[in-house]
Amino acid sequence: MARGDGMLSHDLLPGEKGPQDSCGVFGVFAPGEEVAKLTYYGLYALQHRGQEAAGIAASDGEQILVYKDMGLVSQVFDESALSSLTGHIAIGHARYSTTGGSIWSNAQPTLGPRPDGTVALAHNGNLVNTGELVEMLRERHGDAGPGKGEISRGNTTDTALVTALLDTDAPLGEALRDLMPHLRGAYCFTLMDETTLYAARDPQGIRPLVLGRLERGWVVASETAALDICGASFVREVAPGEMITIDAQGLRTEQVLEPHPKGCVFEYVYLARPDTEIAGRSVNASRVEMGRRLAREHPVEADLVIPTPESGTPAAIGYAQESGIPYGQGMVKNSYVGRTFIQPSQTIRQLGIRLKLNPLKEVIAGKRLVVIDDSIVRGNTQRQVVRMLREAGAAEVHVRISSPPVQWPCYYGIDFATRAELVANGLDVPEIARSLGADSLGFISEDGMIAATEQPRSALCTACFSGQYPVPLPDPSALGKSVLEARRSEQRGGRAGSSAAPAPTPVPASAAPAPHAATTPADRPVPAATSQETASA
Repeated sequence: MARGDGMLSHDLLPGEKGPQDSCGVFGVFAPGEEVAKLTYYGLYALQHRGQEAAGIAASDGEQILVYKDMGLVSQVFDESALSSLTGHIAIGHARYSTTGGSIWSNAQPTLGPRPDGTVALAHNGNLVNTGELVEMLRERHGDAGPGKGEISRGNTTDTALVTALLDTDAPLGEALRDLMPHLRGAYCFTLMDETTLYAARDPQGIRPLVLGRLERGWVVASETAALDICGASFVREVAPGEMITIDAQGLRTEQVLEPHPKGCVFEYVYLARPDTEIAGRSVNASRVEMGRRLAREHPVEADLVIPTPESGTPAAIGYAQESGIPYGQGMVKNSYVGRTFIQPSQTIRQLGIRLKLNPLKEVIAGKRLVVIDDSIVRGNTQRQVVRMLREAGAAEVHVRISSPPVQWPCYYGIDFATRAELVANGLDVPEIARSLGADSLGFISEDGMIAATEQPRSALCTACFSGQYPVPLPDPSALGKSVLEARRSEQRGGRAGSSAAPAPTPVPASAAPAPHAATTPADRPVPAATSQETASA
């Protein structure tokens, strides 16, 4: 599918899912501004981080309205929807599922009751102790605890658990401060009640979160590119373990947990937009430098360096600069390929990658090619690329990858394949090259990749390459996207591991789409899904 920044993800083959980040989050406190529209454009800039669902919550100081649905940001929202989300505080979310399936009831922001009002929460990351959090909820509220709030309406995400755990007698800021030490894994939160915007980040700072300044307010977002698109100036990163509070009295910060920085190195390799900065380092510059180092580590005699559009482009530029081999465009992508719910026919499916990429035969015929990509997961996409280039007349195809072999799954917010499906897990480099049909294959070293980020090794998480996880993991049975669905099935006497979840309640097709409303302080159900939501789900 097309990434939100115009880049193609690894999902170039029908049914071939590549690495995906969990989500993008956004929050704004700006009296006098159209906060829903600012949030819309912020999410538009973060679309590459999640393409399954999108939502915005807004408050006018009296009540919170939430509008969310399955699909891309541009598919979920229109002028009518945004105009209904009035107020001076808003949070937004673009989702890719890592805990809880891709269903309407798991879309965010989540909404939950509190004694003094309502809380809306958006989450980027993935918690690894969801089982402990379920028991914590049960200890607080008895057997009814795990059925509170959106959980009772079919939500099976760790985000819904956190939202339910914030329902305490303490003010929301205190409740969040008290809860943070109990959360293990990766989390970047933007959350709000009727009057205040909050942001929080896990003590490892695994996922990025930044703070920006508007003329009349403040913005928090997953990436600096989202600040740029809404006209906010970059102030700083939210520190690992920090909680930020923004209300009519201004901005206040608190270092809740001792920081132990372990930023995800894969943000530099692939996940973040190239026009984003992380820890003061340009993502684009990091990727170009990875290409240069890759050329030094794995040189080859060739006639042309080409990227796998578009994710391999910066590294390909760096490889060409360092090697002296000309850079060229050897493949053209369909610029209008987006998320589609229409499955290709068998005839189209057999064309494979040509649905989204096509070779420039006059450029590559008879040439010795160096093909640059950012990572190999299963290897199916690269295998199709090599075959397509050979059919177009390439004399040689040398594959170079600007990250080390992916050998371990991520439990902190990237949805990789299982370890058994990772091609680098069972094969050495020459065997992978033969599997791809390439004349040669080279991966950048872990040291080379880290050096390109200009970050100290001690401040980066490299678990997907090294198997060294910075946050201890529970038993494997307590991990995975469907862990909460499995617990629910066991409690109901169903088959463990089932990923089934209740679908939204259908309503007549004539029902007009409307945002969800929350009033305080009653724990009343969110209205049933509208016709728009039902159709999309």
